[in-house]
Amino acid sequence: MAEPTATTATRPLKVVAGADSFGAELKDAMLAHLRSLNIDVEDLGTTSYYNVGAEVGRRVSSSASADSKVETRGLLACGTGVGVAIFANKFPGVYAATCTNPADACDTRSINNCNVLALSGKYTPVEKAVEILTTWLDTPFKSPCPASGSQPWPQEIADFFDQSLVDMPKVGAQQESEVDSCAICCLVKNRELNPIDMIPGGSMKILRESPTSAFVRFKAGSVEPAHHHTFGHDLVVTKGKKSVWNLTKEARYDLVDGDYLFTPAGDVHRVKYYEDTEFFIKWDGHWDMFFDEDLETAKSALEKELAF
Repeated sequence: MAEPTATTATRPLKVVAGADSFGAELKDAMLAHLRSLNIDVEDLGTTSYYNVGAEVGRRVSSSASADSKVETRGLLACGTGVGVAIFANKFPGVYAATCTNPADACDTRSINNCNVLALSGKYTPVEKAVEILTTWLDTPFKSPCPASGSQPWPQEIADFFDQSLVDMPKVGAQQESEVDSCAICCLVKNRELNPIDMIPGGSMKILRESPTSAFVRFKAGSVEPAHHHTFGHDLVVTKGKKSVWNLTKEARYDLVDGDYLFTPAGDVHRVKYYEDTEFFIKWDGHWDMFFDEDLETAKSALEKELAF
């Protein structure tokens, strides 16, 4: 491989480091090496690989702005070096890579502008880790590397790398902005709901089984005739307006966006939908529904109820 060239960074460098118990000893050795080079370090200590990976990723991400006066990179170690990299990479602007030899470090700095180095505490000796770390520190973005045959990259590829710095932070950003802020709504997004044959105007999609949950949609004007279930159920209205008459308890509940209602097992209840309405419902066991009246009887009862 080519000898690593000196970094072209003009900003002072800071390295934020952390490890799990399998990588702690190697991390401490790397920090000692960094301090011997007079590089500013911040040691986040030892915790689970996912927590420390995420925390280093968060720190590097928040410092990734070009306006920052300091270039912040991350150094992580766990048993394999893979787990910490996975969680560091969950943050925008973080390009974490697991490196097992200096060639890996040279390639990922040259090609990916890697800013978080992940090392294996179980499989990488300290001496080799120092070589990897030194190469990672000293290799500039787009520099000759083993992947380029130790030659300068052709201009077309170098231009692609430059554009990648613009494009990579955008990956996932558009999809993220389109995701509904409501976690329940996210469950049903782009799912096709199936008609409820027993009740005109209703449709339902089972999301999971035992405990069972579903997303339900009813058109404005729909009516659920009096019925009961062998299970109790919880529901949250995510959109619309409905009323539930619990005939067993002789109680009426008017529900709109965000309202919650629990109906015990066996309670007979009738429902009227005033607007197109959607709600999330959860219960234990398999779906069942036992009608205590027909649709026409229900509509007649509601007309009398709502006339007052």
